[in-house]
Amino acid sequence: MSIGKDLAAAARFLRRDACVAIPTETVYGLAANALSSKAAASLFAIKNRPTFDPLIVHISSISEAGKYAEENPQALLLMEKFWPGPLTVVLPKKNIIPDLVTSGLPTVGLRCPRHPMALELLQALPFPLAAPSANPFGYVSPTSAQHVEAQLGRSVPYILDGGKCAVGLESTIVGFENNGAVIYRLGGISVEEIEKATGQVTLRLSGTPLAPGQLDSHYAPRKKLYAGDLKTLREKIAAEKIGIIFYSEKTMACAHSVILSPSGKLEEAAQNLFAALREMDACDVAVILAEEAPPVGIGRAINDRLTRASHRR
Repeated sequence: MSIGKDLAAAARFLRRDACVAIPTETVYGLAANALSSKAAASLFAIKNRPTFDPLIVHISSISEAGKYAEENPQALLLMEKFWPGPLTVVLPKKNIIPDLVTSGLPTVGLRCPRHPMALELLQALPFPLAAPSANPFGYVSPTSAQHVEAQLGRSVPYILDGGKCAVGLESTIVGFENNGAVIYRLGGISVEEIEKATGQVTLRLSGTPLAPGQLDSHYAPRKKLYAGDLKTLREKIAAEKIGIIFYSEKTMACAHSVILSPSGKLEEAAQNLFAALREMDACDVAVILAEEAPPVGIGRAINDRLTRASHRR
């Protein structure tokens, strides 16, 4: 395993059906040839990801979407507004996409990432890339090459280092049912932004996976985590060593703490969320408490990740 900025080396591994970690603006992805069932099987195995959880297919431009999925006017509108960027659109797939990639579903999630290294790599390859987050299934998503190395370093031959992820949360996933837009996963583009483009949307965020990131338990540290109002949580939870993830300021004493956004900006909090969860997981604490973000804009996606990461008795 090695870390570097060599796009040609990453492309060589991918052409051999190997998996490579790549940067995107959302989180680091574990990438494989999306047209190869063999490569997809390796990806599922490395992540220990259940095969009923579909993968997102990354492409280099809007013009490529028609190769892999059926056209949809609403989807095209969103692509033109938000691509490249943290938006995945779910559309009826074409047969060129293996069933393993979509977990047997008749639809595929397509995304055009904004990170320049990811785009350049995609443009250099004759196939799209399936690329879920580059971490063991269910754990906190990686936002740096070092996070990937700590978790999957022995399992992947190359990690393409593109620095710290600018968004820090996975993409928003949008599908289309009964001529209306449906959000399957909250992410880097807010509900409000989607509605400005398409009109009112429906939220369908959990249940049987129709898209990645819909499982109730996900993005979780190994230690117990509880999210919500800190005062209420502190009154209910008795533990000697408590670590707290504060949103914008430290408001109570604790053994260890992290502030997501000293400036009080949601975008900064989103960028730092997964790194904060990792930091707390490495601290000498028994329990992690996390303060929820204001439930507007990307704050909804932050709270969604905290809810899915929370410990369930």
